Amino acid sequence: MSTVAFIGLGVMGYPMAGHLARAGLDVRVYNRTPAKAKAWSEEYGGSHHATPREAASGADLVLVCVGNDDDVRQVIRGEDGALHGMAPGSLLVDHTTASADLAEELDAACREQGIGFIDAPVSGGQQGAENGALTIMCGADEADFTRVESLLGHFGRAVTLMGPVGSGQLTKMVNQICIAGLVQGLAEGLHFAEQAGLDRQRVVDVIAKGAAGSWQMENRHATMIADEYEHGFAVDWMRKDLGICLEQARRLQARLPVTALVDQFYADLQVLGGGRWDTSSLLRRLRSMKLD
Repeated sequence: MSTVAFIGLGVMGYPMAGHLARAGLDVRVYNRTPAKAKAWSEEYGGSHHATPREAASGADLVLVCVGNDDDVRQVIRGEDGALHGMAPGSLLVDHTTASADLAEELDAACREQGIGFIDAPVSGGQQGAENGALTIMCGADEADFTRVESLLGHFGRAVTLMGPVGSGQLTKMVNQICIAGLVQGLAEGLHFAEQAGLDRQRVVDVIAKGAAGSWQMENRHATMIADEYEHGFAVDWMRKDLGICLEQARRLQARLPVTALVDQFYADLQVLGGGRWDTSSLLRRLRSMKLD
C-alpha cells in the first residue's frame, strides 16, 4: 500500500497522517476545514483535497478519524463520501470511536463494493498520536488486518486484532469504562489529600509505586494539582464515548453503575462550562462543590 487517504485532521488525525507521510507514503488528506488540510500539506508534503471522495480516489487505503457516528457516515457514505471514490480491493479503516452498530453497517457497505473494512479505534490521546505510540484495537477479518497491520504501526505501538468487525469498538468501550473510574478515583484521592493538608506531590510519589499506580496518575496528577485542564481528551468527547458505552451496556444487560455515575459528573462539568476541559477536570468539580 503506497497511496493512502486520511480523512479528518483533528488533534489525533493531524499527527497520525503526518507519521504516514514521514514514512514515505503518498498521503492524500481531507478535512472539513480546508485551511487545516492546506496547512498539513505544507508541513508534510502530501496533497489536500476538496472532498473525501476526491481524497480517496486512487488510494489503496483510506483511514478516517472524525467525531461521531454521523460524521463518519457523512465522510464515508455521503454524496461526496470516500466510498464513492474507492476501488474494489482497497481497504477502509475507521479510527473514530463510534458504535459497534456503525462498524457493522460500514462493513456491509464496503463488502458490496469489494472493499475491506476495519474498525480500529485508538487510545493514547493527542500525546500518543504525536509520539506514534497509540494503542489500536481492531475488528476485522484476519486477512484484512494482516494487510494493514505494519502500516498502522507507523503511529501505533500496539496494533491488535480483537475479533471480527465491531470488536475494536467494543474493546474501546471497555477502555473508556475503565478510564472513567480511574480518573474519578484519582480526583477523589487528590481532593482528599488536599483537604487533609498533605503534600499532594509527595503522596503521589509514594502511592504511584504501589497498587494505586496507573497511567492516569503518572500522566495527569501534576496538571490536576496545578488545576490545569488543557492537556488531553475533552469532557465533551468523553461524554460522547460514555454514551456509546451505556447504550451498548443496556443491550448487553451489562451493569455499569460507576460509569453511569461518572458520566453524570462529566455532565456537571459541562454545566460549569468545562466541555473542552480534559477529562481529569473531575477534580475541579470536587473543588467547586460546597458540602452542607
